[in-house]
Amino acid sequence: MEVGILIPVIAIVVLLVLSAFFSGSETALTAVSRARLHARESDGNKRAGLVLSILDKKDRMIGALLLGNNLVNILASALATSFLIKMFGEAGVVYATLMMTMLVLIFAEVLPKTYALHHANKMSLAIAPIIRVVIVVFAPVTEAVTWIVRGVLKLIGVDISKVAAGSHYELLRGAIEMHEGPERETLEQRAMLRSILDLFEVDVEEIMIHRKNVEMIDADLPIDQMVDAVLDSPYTRLPLWRDNQDNIVGVLHSKRLLMAMKEHRADIFQVKIDEVAAEPWFIPESTDLYDQLQAFRQRREHFAIVIDEYGAFMGIVTLEDILEEIVGEIDDEHDMVVPGVRKMGDGSFLIDGEVTIRDLDREFDWGLPDEDYATLAGLVLHESQMLPEVGQSFSFHGFRFDIIKRQRNQLTVIKVTPPAA
Repeated sequence: MEVGILIPVIAIVVLLVLSAFFSGSETALTAVSRARLHARESDGNKRAGLVLSILDKKDRMIGALLLGNNLVNILASALATSFLIKMFGEAGVVYATLMMTMLVLIFAEVLPKTYALHHANKMSLAIAPIIRVVIVVFAPVTEAVTWIVRGVLKLIGVDISKVAAGSHYELLRGAIEMHEGPERETLEQRAMLRSILDLFEVDVEEIMIHRKNVEMIDADLPIDQMVDAVLDSPYTRLPLWRDNQDNIVGVLHSKRLLMAMKEHRADIFQVKIDEVAAEPWFIPESTDLYDQLQAFRQRREHFAIVIDEYGAFMGIVTLEDILEEIVGEIDDEHDMVVPGVRKMGDGSFLIDGEVTIRDLDREFDWGLPDEDYATLAGLVLHESQMLPEVGQSFSFHGFRFDIIKRQRNQLTVIKVTPPAA
């Protein structure tokens, strides 16, 4: 092959390789996972830190890569056109257009971008030092181009400097919803990850055990009756009240009671319950779960008394209650199984009114709102704006709600029919 033919061919091949490099680099750096890069940087990977520094100025990176890509593509097309015109005359323009379109499309665009899309993390770490040099070399031109682009956009009423990026919460929630895998496992994993983010937005009043369901002990009971009450209870911590159940005077831990009984084994009636019980820890019902979880950890406590703004006793919340918001129900050998949700043969559910919306959404992924209420009964009362009678039916959020039982002003059993699949 003559030198006059070989040199242009080699030059075009080299330019196409450079075009493929710029195209693949752009795709790799825009598709790379920042989370994985941060993890690798924490492990001491300097390349990961370099990639993150490049991504922090993404407009300069994109400008440099596009500039390099366009330069080599235009130069390759010009060389091919000149070379083929010499060989075929005016028809060489057509041949050059067809040939370069196919070569650039396949080998300089689709092929490198496809590879980069599937190996974004690996490729971005490999090319980071080269891209850093390219950005520095092209910096004057890319800055000028960026200034021109921003100016033109401002002329048409678009100011990109005022465009705010989405919050990290939105990005995380979007990533959670995109998580795929086996249906049941994925459902549980999504629920767990959503619950972690919801700790900042959910107050303790939404998950607390309501006062009407709290097991308590009269602090003035004889010690033998108090021991019987502790043994009959499935719980290790029980609130103590005196005079009336709004007056919580302490929290009795069964282990501390046993220790006191051991000290006075000759006569357990010598045990002074006020000395055995711990001071009650009162918290406002508006405390969010994240703050309460941190408070439990700092105080090394597992049990708190929830009160409203007037100081009235509302219920209790435990460390286990908060952990169950993240990982789901935690049952032990002493837990009582409460049939709060019963599935019917026709696909509907008989649900106790006090079952929380959060538990239903976690279990069945129904997506029912819970901003203005916590329980299923609260949802029906809020949406219907009335106290329904037994036998009434309502349709909210695509679900059908039939009132099955009502006790005074409380909706005790509701039949829920989800939307058809």
